[in-house]
Amino acid sequence: MKVLILHPSSRYDRYLPDIPAAGRMELVFTDREGPEERWLAAGGDAEALVAAPVTPVTEELIARMPHLKLIHSDGVGYDRIDLAAARERGIYVCNCAGCNAGPVAELAVTLMSMLLHRTLWGDRMVRAGQQHEAVNELAAHVPEDLSTCRVGLVGFGAIGQATAQRLRANGSEVFYYARHRQDPAVEEACGARYLPLYELAETCDIISLHLPAMPESTHLLDRAFFGRMRPGSYLVNTARGAVIDDAALCEAIRSGRLAGAALDAYDPEPVTAEHPLVRLAAECPDRLILCPHQGGISHAAFREAARMVFADLEKLMDGKRPERVVNGL
Repeated sequence: MKVLILHPSSRYDRYLPDIPAAGRMELVFTDREGPEERWLAAGGDAEALVAAPVTPVTEELIARMPHLKLIHSDGVGYDRIDLAAARERGIYVCNCAGCNAGPVAELAVTLMSMLLHRTLWGDRMVRAGQQHEAVNELAAHVPEDLSTCRVGLVGFGAIGQATAQRLRANGSEVFYYARHRQDPAVEEACGARYLPLYELAETCDIISLHLPAMPESTHLLDRAFFGRMRPGSYLVNTARGAVIDDAALCEAIRSGRLAGAALDAYDPEPVTAEHPLVRLAAECPDRLILCPHQGGISHAAFREAARMVFADLEKLMDGKRPERVVNGL
């Protein structure tokens, strides 16, 4: 079975799982940046396509790969894949749900703490030779501890649950909102309580996003949501940029409604210097933390993603339905 992988071979040289089926596959690697003509020249006759979550897999590309049976995101996101075009052709679309749950949860909790303790501001003050002034400022306006905060998670899949478990161990009071409420046993194991979306905004000191970019979640956090958030609260987004109405977030930061935000995802990506949130960070350098979408970049996440991808490829090669199908086939 021929597999076209839109990644340099160096990644899979390191993380390719030790399974016999991998040796029976023809793996073709190419640059994930495209153009599509390069991909088609390398593997237009492939039966399976593996792509990064940020790589567009368009209707045109799918149409020009006549033998395609499976498209696999090698991360959690799959919103850049044309699901309708794949479904019409009977092509499975899969992702690696949960592969990066631990690393992303760690980043989310770290960013919460950085916002509360004004880490960027403190770093800038020390670099400027103003350590004494910084200590006096913090003593005069003592920050909250994460352990005393109410944290609200929007989305409660694998990453949301991993975040809740870390917050629970820290002593934080944790709440969550999701379209489908989890079983009581899951809530108890994670130490999290369910609240409706706006009640979550009104209750919590920190809101952290852990849901995919789908039509129903696009701009879920809009002006109305930010208007319900507690004055002086914080926002963390390690999910997808499209979940946030950027204009509404900028307004909430500028007005002081939100004390700060930490972001690891943007809409669109790659983000440019002209993006409104990047420009806002120049205006408010101590209130915004901008990360380069790094939450899922770790040895553990890459290793687990490769295991999941090749487990599904093995099933396909054996004539079975892959395990991680997300387009309903």
